[in-house]
Amino acid sequence: MTVYKFYLHDATKGEIFLGALPERRKNPKRITDEAIINWGRKYFGMNANAEDIFFIKTVLDESEKRYPNLPPA
Repeated sequence: MTVYKFYLHDATKGEIFLGALPERRKNPKRITDEAIINWGRKYFGMNANAEDIFFIKTVLDESEKRYPNLPPA
Protein backbone atom coordinates (compact mmCIF):
# COMPACT_ATOMS: atom_id res chain seq x y z
CA MET A 1 0.00 0.00 0.00
CA THR A 2 1.37 3.41 -0.97
CA VAL A 3 1.26 5.98 1.84
CA TYR A 4 2.31 9.62 1.92
CA LYS A 5 3.87 10.70 5.22
CA PHE A 6 3.50 14.44 5.73
CA TYR A 7 5.91 16.62 7.67
CA LEU A 8 6.04 20.29 8.58
CA HIS A 9 9.38 22.08 8.46
CA ASP A 10 9.73 24.38 11.47
CA ALA A 11 12.80 26.61 11.76
CA THR A 12 13.14 26.03 15.52
CA LYS A 13 11.77 22.52 16.00
CA GLY A 14 12.96 20.90 12.77
CA GLU A 15 10.71 18.43 10.98
CA ILE A 16 7.41 17.64 12.68
CA PHE A 17 5.48 14.52 11.65
CA LEU A 18 1.89 15.49 10.83
CA GLY A 19 0.37 12.21 9.72
CA ALA A 20 0.03 9.77 6.86
CA LEU A 21 -2.55 9.39 4.12
CA PRO A 22 -2.99 6.26 1.96
CA GLU A 23 -3.15 6.56 -1.81
CA ARG A 24 -6.55 5.45 -3.08
CA ARG A 25 -6.75 7.00 -6.54
CA LYS A 26 -6.88 4.52 -9.40
CA ASN A 27 -6.05 6.99 -12.19
CA PRO A 28 -2.28 7.68 -12.13
CA LYS A 29 -2.74 10.91 -14.14
CA ARG A 30 -4.43 12.46 -11.09
CA ILE A 31 -1.47 11.67 -8.81
CA THR A 32 0.77 14.75 -8.97
CA ASP A 33 3.01 16.36 -6.38
CA GLU A 34 0.74 19.40 -6.30
CA ALA A 35 -2.35 17.27 -5.71
CA ILE A 36 -0.62 15.38 -2.90
CA ILE A 37 0.53 18.60 -1.18
CA ASN A 38 -2.97 20.10 -1.46
CA TRP A 39 -4.41 16.93 0.06
CA GLY A 40 -1.95 17.14 2.97
CA ARG A 41 -2.71 20.82 3.54
CA LYS A 42 -6.42 20.01 3.64
CA TYR A 43 -5.99 17.48 6.45
CA PHE A 44 -2.96 18.65 8.38
CA GLY A 45 -2.23 22.33 7.87
CA MET A 46 -4.68 24.70 6.27
CA ASN A 47 -2.74 27.74 7.49
CA ALA A 48 0.72 26.42 6.63
CA ASN A 49 2.56 27.51 3.51
CA ALA A 50 2.96 24.88 0.82
CA GLU A 51 6.72 25.40 1.10
CA ASP A 52 6.65 24.33 4.77
CA ILE A 53 4.83 21.03 4.20
CA PHE A 54 6.52 18.12 2.47
CA PHE A 55 5.78 14.45 2.03
CA ILE A 56 7.65 11.22 1.66
CA LYS A 57 6.10 8.50 -0.47
CA THR A 58 6.47 5.10 1.19
CA VAL A 59 5.17 1.60 0.68
CA LEU A 60 3.92 -0.09 3.83
CA ASP A 61 4.41 -3.77 4.42
CA GLU A 62 1.75 -5.94 6.06
CA SER A 63 2.98 -5.31 9.63
CA GLU A 64 2.70 -1.51 9.28
CA LYS A 65 -0.78 -1.33 7.73
CA ARG A 66 -2.62 -1.28 11.05
CA TYR A 67 -1.13 2.00 12.32
CA PRO A 68 -0.10 4.20 9.35
CA ASN A 69 -0.49 7.50 11.27
CA LEU A 70 2.17 6.74 13.86
CA PRO A 71 5.59 8.30 13.36
CA PRO A 72 8.51 5.94 12.83
CA ALA A 73 10.12 4.64 16.03
